[in-house]
Amino acid sequence: MSEPTIPSLLYGEIEEELRATLRELLRDRCGWHDVLARIDTDEAYDEGLWKAVAAELGLAGLLIPEEFGGAGAGPREVAVALEELGRAVAPVPFLASAVLATSALLACPAGAARDAALRALAEGTRTATLAVTATTWPEAGFPLSVTGAWDGEELSLTGAMTGVLAVDRAELLVLPVIVSGEPHLALVAGDAANLSRGAVTSLDATRPVGQVTLDQVRGRVVAGPGHAERALGHAVRYGAALLASEQLGVAEQALAKAVGYLKVRHQFGRPIGSFQALRHRAADLWSDLASARAAARYAAACLAEDSPDAAVATALAQAYCSEVAVRTAEECVQMHGGIGFTWEHPAHLYLKRAMSSALLLGTADRHRATLGALVDLPPAI
Repeated sequence: MSEPTIPSLLYGEIEEELRATLRELLRDRCGWHDVLARIDTDEAYDEGLWKAVAAELGLAGLLIPEEFGGAGAGPREVAVALEELGRAVAPVPFLASAVLATSALLACPAGAARDAALRALAEGTRTATLAVTATTWPEAGFPLSVTGAWDGEELSLTGAMTGVLAVDRAELLVLPVIVSGEPHLALVAGDAANLSRGAVTSLDATRPVGQVTLDQVRGRVVAGPGHAERALGHAVRYGAALLASEQLGVAEQALAKAVGYLKVRHQFGRPIGSFQALRHRAADLWSDLASARAAARYAAACLAEDSPDAAVATALAQAYCSEVAVRTAEECVQMHGGIGFTWEHPAHLYLKRAMSSALLLGTADRHRATLGALVDLPPAI
């Protein structure tokens, strides 16, 4: 019996081209001054930037097969896109629409409603979200807060879901519902009659969450019993694995900002970066980031190759990368001194994105518990 091969963690030529193209767009359209200016307004998302990312670059359809008009790419390319979007703290619903909702639909059985939604998402003309609480993790079980009853060939849906990513922006909702005691996934239009949406206070103003309430709202089934649980678990696991790449991007940019400041800020006649204590702190962060990059890349590679190690790689990446991102962003604020605590400086953008991402799709503690169960480690006493 041959030993399983370890997937390559190196970036391929196509991935590097994608990175360069997206980074150039974000440099021109999403500098930190632009992000800061936007969070003082009522418009959390940059619609122009999202149109450029989703439709002009075609990144909304990265995971979608070519037969539906998508790019037919895979998790590795999506991971690179998330790295760059994380570096820029970009206010776009890429994770909600191009990752979570799209991967849920792809895991559903073929059907007219599902296929039409995938084509619209691939074109970048529609934005979707997976209508689950953002803190849901892969082993959380099927949500029970929305119920449905058959009304002809469609469902009549009643209930509420809170803490949903990009629900204020989504034109399509992929919604877990319980029908006659059985789990289903339904597709609901964002402008459906008797559907209301409200804002929920979010730690990260560049990634808002909200609440959706349904009172006999019409929905179309895209996955029935058996398929629905698998599709939802697949989507949340995909999201958790690829979120690690965004956290890596946030941490890389936070460290870059901190090191840049250490080089130019002078005290006692020399750059503060020459002080041994600060040099050691920066070196420790760089070492942590190297490990985080390996964990995030391995998770994306396992998804791309449908590896049996994907569940372990996902739990490992989230357990490690979320805490590295928070620690690096905290150090970025600290190393900037007083200016790092001001609203006018971008350090708080990285810290808020890192801290909010650490709560998404399962905390580090939950993923450590999952990892321990997967590799037969006894729980800590």
